[in-house]
Amino acid sequence: MQHEPQYSKLKVAGVVCFYIVAALVMVIGNKAVLNHTPDLPFTFLFIQTTTAVFLFRFLAFLSRTRAQYLLPIKFELPAIDRSSCMKLLPFLFVGFVGLVFNTLCLANVDASFFQVARGLILPFTILISSLFTRKIPRLHVLLSASVVTLGFFVGVLPSLSPQSNSTISRKPLLALIYGVISSVVLSIHVVLSKVVTANYKHSVIGISYFGNLFMAVGMIPFIVLNGEIDSLNRRLLSSEQAWTTFIIGTAVTGIFGFLLGIANVLSIKVTSPVSHMFSAVRIRILFPCSIVLNTILQAAKSVIQMMLGVSFFGDIITHHRLAAIALITAGTMHYTWTQSVQHAETPHLHNDIERQGQSSEVEQPFISMGEKGGEKTGFAS
Repeated sequence: MQHEPQYSKLKVAGVVCFYIVAALVMVIGNKAVLNHTPDLPFTFLFIQTTTAVFLFRFLAFLSRTRAQYLLPIKFELPAIDRSSCMKLLPFLFVGFVGLVFNTLCLANVDASFFQVARGLILPFTILISSLFTRKIPRLHVLLSASVVTLGFFVGVLPSLSPQSNSTISRKPLLALIYGVISSVVLSIHVVLSKVVTANYKHSVIGISYFGNLFMAVGMIPFIVLNGEIDSLNRRLLSSEQAWTTFIIGTAVTGIFGFLLGIANVLSIKVTSPVSHMFSAVRIRILFPCSIVLNTILQAAKSVIQMMLGVSFFGDIITHHRLAAIALITAGTMHYTWTQSVQHAETPHLHNDIERQGQSSEVEQPFISMGEKGGEKTGFAS
């Protein structure tokens, strides 16, 4: 055990901004491809996760050459063995299910509405973490969860009406179910990821590599069962098929999905492994002014995502949707602020995340404030 190292404000801000940019590119890129090829969702995810696996393998190769000095971190991938797979299987399976429902939710709602449809991640994570730790959340935590939950219902209920202009009205109940299941599953993934990164012998990079590999293999039966082989064949034989959006979108999201995993690793290394769902909550505050920075970045991410949805996809921002996004963002910012202040006032001990497997200590998720993302030991989702 050693005292947490002090990192510069610029480095902390740079890592968080890096994560936010990668996350925004993933949402917009995924939505563009899903809109263009709605019949190939699992093929798209297969190529995306395979790209991440290839990049992990390529950088692991470079880490064994002189090029390692040009890399920000060293990429060491563990050997695949039965024991490792069995230990990680529950964590990997939950991450896989979360990725599938996360994608199905995005495919059936507007890009700007996506953050509303999955708005219950924070309340569900607090609930599941409380059950896991057997501790009652503090009052400010319950207040934050209540505001976020209110925002979810303010945004969802009007969008379910037949007169709604939102694309969620195409399949209202199905889209809502996808969003809620995604929130529940990713919340479970948050708690599992904290335990895995604390106890598993391999690094976060190794776990992220296993996750992307597991997802790539797991997508194959879904591709077959969803009839995507025939759909892909028809598109390949069609002279009118334009592949530019699919090829560029898949390449960009594959690369940024990988970068999102690296952002998670770097964020943990320069701060602490606290949150893998909310980039602002991710930070254990090292400097008082970072509290303001984190809350501003949290609000900026929501606003930028909404504006990108309007610009690229012509999303319609109703008063209810705007109020919902504002409430969800406000609840998350309140949670971010109170948890950051609490950590800023409390001395901490910190394990090197790459060496946590050597320690049996497991920091209590969410209550002390530990969480996952991106996300998510960094799976491309």
